[in-house]
Amino acid sequence: MTAAIIETQGLRKVYKSFFGTRVEALRGVDIRVERGQAFGLLGPNGAGKTTLVKTLLGLVHPTEGEARLMGENAGTPSARRRIGYMPELRNYPQFLTASRCLDLFGRLHGIPASERKERIGRVLEDVDLGKWAEHKVGGFSKGMKQRLALAQALLNDPELLFLDEPAEGIDPLGRVVVRNILRRARERGTTLFMNSHLLTEVEMVCDEVAILHHGKIVESGVLAELTSRERQYRLTVASDFERVPAVLDGAISEIEEVKAAAGLAAWNLTVRDRDELNAAIDRLRRENILVDGIEPVRNSLEEVFLRAIGDQPGGDAPLGSEDSIAEPKPVSAGERS
Repeated sequence: MTAAIIETQGLRKVYKSFFGTRVEALRGVDIRVERGQAFGLLGPNGAGKTTLVKTLLGLVHPTEGEARLMGENAGTPSARRRIGYMPELRNYPQFLTASRCLDLFGRLHGIPASERKERIGRVLEDVDLGKWAEHKVGGFSKGMKQRLALAQALLNDPELLFLDEPAEGIDPLGRVVVRNILRRARERGTTLFMNSHLLTEVEMVCDEVAILHHGKIVESGVLAELTSRERQYRLTVASDFERVPAVLDGAISEIEEVKAAAGLAAWNLTVRDRDELNAAIDRLRRENILVDGIEPVRNSLEEVFLRAIGDQPGGDAPLGSEDSIAEPKPVSAGERS
């Protein structure tokens, strides 16, 4: 098996609060992200998402376990050079122009002066800020600052791009722009790791997700598989609506009428297997009933999320979570367990 671009094994992180209590922010996290994927990390407030991302970036050292990026230990200089990071809080010098701001980050990346100008122009065009290159950041809208943050994260041509709430606080049109930028990055071979509360955005961008709750992965897998309902399909027909239940009587396990678009009728069919589904469609065709469509019935990602965390609201951090600690102090080596 080839090395994953992100892999953690038994990852634990313990903090100590000001009151001396020990808080386990990560409790044995195992994840694996393959190259080229768009991976979404979900979880309520206090689940441990921030700690996990900081550990992968090498900003926090784990108490136990391993975290590897591109086959190297997380946080090594060579691993950091190959990643991009778009943080949730983006405070850029307001007096700098977009190009000067990116030039500063290019210097921090160690990009040679001979390359910086070309790269800055390219990434600004890529995020549709080319004509704003010489305008000061202080005059940018929130959506423009969001795109500037993406340009900064893409400046070093990363193999792996970490995105912390990339669409937070921007309007629907701005979210479409961000999604298109991320799609182009994937087409160039960049792997995406997205941490977000916006489940609809994750559903549109990611092909695999993991749900973190109380420091543990409680659900993970391919998004299409997690959201599919086993053995249930949506049938849409365009003629002879009233005859469908009678024609399918006895041919399938269950039929339930659902709302459909004007001029159509739809039912959710529960079947034992695909053979039974195909036999049902054949029966409709023999009766000259026009089948307009057949597709698997899927749950929303929100339904999957709520089921995984036990239908618990995530608005407030649970007692003893990472969000309940002000400025957590890492446990010293002698105190680790």
